[in-house]
Amino acid sequence: MKLNLKAVGERVAPLGGLESYDREFIFDLLLAYGKPQGNVTRLRMGSLNVAADPSTEVAQKNVVYFRETEGDPLAEIEELRTAPAVVRYSPRFVIVTDYAELLAVDTKTGENLIVPIREIDKHFTFFLPWAGMEKAQYVAEAHADVKAAERMGKLFDELLAANPGLLELPYGRHALNVFFTRLLFCFFAEDTEIFEQNQFTSAVGSHTQADGSDVAEFLTDVFTALDTKEAGDKPTHLAGFPYVNGRLFTVKAEHAVPVFTRRARELLIESGTLIWREINPDIFGSMFQAIVTPGKRSDLGQHYTSVPNILKTIEPLFLDGLRNEFDAGFDSAKKLTSLLERISAIKVFDPACGSGNFLIIAYKELRRLEHAILERLSELDLKHQVLYSESRISIENFFGIEIDDFAVEVAILSLWIAKHQMNAEFKDKFGVSIPLIPLKQAGKITPGNAITLDWATVCPNNAGLEIYLLGNPPYLGSRNQSVEHKRDLATVTSNYKSLDYVSAWLVKGADYIRNTAAELAFVTTNSITQGEQVGLLWPLVLGNDLELGYAYTSFRWSNHAKNAAGVTCVVIGLRNKMLRPKYIFTDTIRMDVQRINAYLADAPDIWIGRRSTPLSELPKLGFGSMPNDGGNLILTDQERDQLIKTHPESERFVRGFSGADEFIKGKTRWCLVISNDELEEAAAIPSISARLERVRAHRSKSTEKSTRAKASAPNQFYFWAHQATESLIVPATSSERREYVPIGYLDSSTVISNSANAAYGVQPWVFAVITSRMHMAWMRAVGGKLKTDYRYSNTIVYNNFPMPPLSDVLKAKLTVAAFRVLDVREYHCEQTLADLYDPDLMPADLRAAHAAVDAIVDAIYSKREYETDEQRLSDLFTSYEAMTANEASKGKMK
Repeated sequence: MKLNLKAVGERVAPLGGLESYDREFIFDLLLAYGKPQGNVTRLRMGSLNVAADPSTEVAQKNVVYFRETEGDPLAEIEELRTAPAVVRYSPRFVIVTDYAELLAVDTKTGENLIVPIREIDKHFTFFLPWAGMEKAQYVAEAHADVKAAERMGKLFDELLAANPGLLELPYGRHALNVFFTRLLFCFFAEDTEIFEQNQFTSAVGSHTQADGSDVAEFLTDVFTALDTKEAGDKPTHLAGFPYVNGRLFTVKAEHAVPVFTRRARELLIESGTLIWREINPDIFGSMFQAIVTPGKRSDLGQHYTSVPNILKTIEPLFLDGLRNEFDAGFDSAKKLTSLLERISAIKVFDPACGSGNFLIIAYKELRRLEHAILERLSELDLKHQVLYSESRISIENFFGIEIDDFAVEVAILSLWIAKHQMNAEFKDKFGVSIPLIPLKQAGKITPGNAITLDWATVCPNNAGLEIYLLGNPPYLGSRNQSVEHKRDLATVTSNYKSLDYVSAWLVKGADYIRNTAAELAFVTTNSITQGEQVGLLWPLVLGNDLELGYAYTSFRWSNHAKNAAGVTCVVIGLRNKMLRPKYIFTDTIRMDVQRINAYLADAPDIWIGRRSTPLSELPKLGFGSMPNDGGNLILTDQERDQLIKTHPESERFVRGFSGADEFIKGKTRWCLVISNDELEEAAAIPSISARLERVRAHRSKSTEKSTRAKASAPNQFYFWAHQATESLIVPATSSERREYVPIGYLDSSTVISNSANAAYGVQPWVFAVITSRMHMAWMRAVGGKLKTDYRYSNTIVYNNFPMPPLSDVLKAKLTVAAFRVLDVREYHCEQTLADLYDPDLMPADLRAAHAAVDAIVDAIYSKREYETDEQRLSDLFTSYEAMTANEASKGKMK
């Protein structure tokens, strides 16, 4: 059952404020979020309960792990959240309660909830993922990261002011990047027992002058001490600093410390007083990168990928399979030992790694799985405790390519910090301390341009290695690319002029994994799965030997930035062809499918190109009329009224003029329509004559020969499509928020502009077909985007739409349904179509009218009801394949 926010709140409300609670609470809670009654009944009866101790626990795979306790709920939930059974069954929520307090952990986002159980109704939004409403947020530590980044940003600015010309020096930028990386490590180290508590900040405060004049010299000495093995070789006042190694503090002339001022010293000490142990390495690196990168400061927090989005790549790519293997071998020490060996050999490679977000999350998840395996092995036989001495998951197995110098340094640092944090979890579980320093390993992050580098030299790949490529490569649509970007793209594909920049990673990634055991998953804009991009890119990527193993269909990008990027993304999993299952994820629904094509539908590999006439029996849909007039044939309301008031005889030359914006938003514009026979009469009106002269001048200056040719006929539109009949207007662009593109009719006197498509003398059944959800699903899949708006093309969307022949009876039913939609719109005529088709404001009667159209059109393609648009697309592509094959067999050319 799919519920909205209000409905969930109403269903949870009765669970708040009760006099007493018992075991039935968890079952009632699941039902309140729309979990099926049958499933909950089976869970209550025990057949679905996978809990380790059913007497006090209730657990359902991927859903919940619930424990009743008479002890300390806080202590128990800390133990339970990483217990082998929880790792094995991957519940979304872990809950512990003594029926006075309720404690819960969201295992995907890391969020915690601690509330009196009687107030559960006030916190119902915490469990919304059960109802299919995913959270767009980060783990709780994110605020500390932002605060730390802002503080360090002030220090960065102060040091730039105190060191004029630093960035112009050959190693100036790199020196500053290295310096800030070292500071980040020192701040983190003194808060997490790598150093003594506050050792670094206290040393700066105690051993330097308040005016900052000797801070650079002192920090140089500290960094040297951190790179010196023996305490006796260090100055006495620095002998307490440990040996770090790992190249982080290697003394080089080009790593000189910048000169400090009084204010810079104060900012340094202030930064050290923050609680750095709460820094989360999977997101803080990108924030600091924004601080030190020109132009990104105002977008603090915008340039990282959320943990849930990262997990959309990692989980289906390899983590779910590893967890299933853990589950299957849960009672077999031999199988668990084999799994331990397997995960220790896995290599993870992000060829656009930024500050290392994806690598860090992958590392942490593998470490947590390792911990669960070790814990379970010791439960099976105490002899396995000998494995507790060290982790087998080495950060040496994590590879990256990054073009930004500071991001390279931070990615390496972030992996060290992630390792230390996981070592701390290891100690909490097994009582064994794994020291981070001296640093013996470093993630293999290679600086450089990922498009021009040979990936095999970064992460060597022979056919047998288990390597997973993942990441979030840069997007950049074809129109936003610089000459350098185009030059990069040209090294991997001849279609570089039209493809998005991210295409290079897909092409190179496909070449990298081809004929090997490696697989990849990238987060990317959905533009590469729509419109002309599909036919240009995917034959090159897939070839005859690769396939999409899984995909997340379009989802809105989300993060905590104040001005979060307005972009819609997909996740694409690519692999060599094999017999393993394939999945399409939409929202929280996972569908098992036979195949996945480049439009992310369960359908054959098809490339939709431009087509000049409709494949189906639909009438012709063409472009609207284009004035190309410098704005001089077009009038506003005020200009029209003034013209007619001054020259009443001009009214016969004025027509309504409507494009997508006017039609959808209820705006009015006008145009001059003057035939050659009427030109002399119209030109006698001074204001019209002046407009025609300006049209002539505008066209005469054009670089296009066809436009200059039209200068001699300034009364004519550059392209004229209007017919003196009722017309159907189909906007060329429409907001992606709308479930339906607003399509409709205009009277015979209104000219449709070239910002919309136009059809003339069209019967209402056609309106019903192309305004249906079936047609909308087709449009979203093959039509592409203009920025974030849907783009409706007559040659790609409309002409390729695969509609079977319709009987007269069916056309009559569609006609009745079409008139109902139009009647309801007329009933709400005080509202614009923009208001009526806003998904949050759409009237119930209009939604019902569209649902009636949808039901009729859906039934043309299938006897079963569709649950998702992906199912619709599967049937549409199958129909398209059959219709085009039939067309080809008849030798019919379009």
